[in-house]
Amino acid sequence: MAVYTEVSDEALRAFLTDYPLGELIAFRGIAEGVENSNYALKTTTGDYILTLYERRVDPAELPWFLGLMDHLVHRGLACPAPVPGRDGQALRALAERPAAICTFLPGVWPRRVRPGHLAPLGDALARLHLAGADFAPTRRNALGPAGWAPLLERCRADGDAVQPGLIAALDQALASILAEWPAGLPVGHIHADLFPDNVFFMEEAGEALRVSGIIDFYFACTDLLAYDIAVCLNAWCFEPDFSFNVTRARALLRAYSAIRPLSPEERAALPVLCRGAALRFLLTRLFDWVNTPPGAMVTRKDPLEYFRKLRFFLSAENAEAVGG
Repeated sequence: MAVYTEVSDEALRAFLTDYPLGELIAFRGIAEGVENSNYALKTTTGDYILTLYERRVDPAELPWFLGLMDHLVHRGLACPAPVPGRDGQALRALAERPAAICTFLPGVWPRRVRPGHLAPLGDALARLHLAGADFAPTRRNALGPAGWAPLLERCRADGDAVQPGLIAALDQALASILAEWPAGLPVGHIHADLFPDNVFFMEEAGEALRVSGIIDFYFACTDLLAYDIAVCLNAWCFEPDFSFNVTRARALLRAYSAIRPLSPEERAALPVLCRGAALRFLLTRLFDWVNTPPGAMVTRKDPLEYFRKLRFFLSAENAEAVGG
């Protein structure tokens, strides 16, 4: 989440007249993330999230994202529900941007990942994949393998300023990943960005830690289901020193497989899928690092974090650890 577009009190109050949400009490910008402008919104009927869509989000695809979220909510998944206006439409315009309001979810995301987070995560991810199975519309993964070479080209001029020799290393990694990329694995709707700050947890007295919400579906797409697991192995299973935590990885894979068993082919493909996921996030972070506009209320993320992860996954001796 981030704020690129400022919204005045007057504009927001006028916007809210199209919704049955009562009177505005407060709103504030949310600075985390790099994609859209997000505001925490409080009205006399409750708490909500207001999103103004920017940058890489194609306005023509917004009905797909909102439709998937609505579908998943109706299948029992804890994710934000798009709030329709008085005319029944969830997608509108505010400050010359496409905009929507979604329900607010309770819980907190883990600032420090613990082993106990991984089983609930794996369970929730598998349930997300199953819940989306009967959502008929599809969306191509614009940041899948076909998008990595063009993105690397857009970083080529400035990439070595981040680290000398970075672009040559990425050229080599990209070629090897594309040569091994699997075909024929199960496909479905995936989140594709399930980082810790997109998963809320709750732990009440006498109850086990559970996932209370999955948010930020604006990279969701139709792709290899196991790729979503690879994204999570990247995002959740490394220690601060970039050592790979095998205990976390196994907990994630066991819990996922208990709900949706992985095929032998999917398990065998996890190492290259992890390399691809590391490269994808490295490239988008690198692009944002060299292209974020001055003065934007946004927290940039270090692309070299994912260069270190990519180097781990490129090592053949680490394949067994990744496969669980």
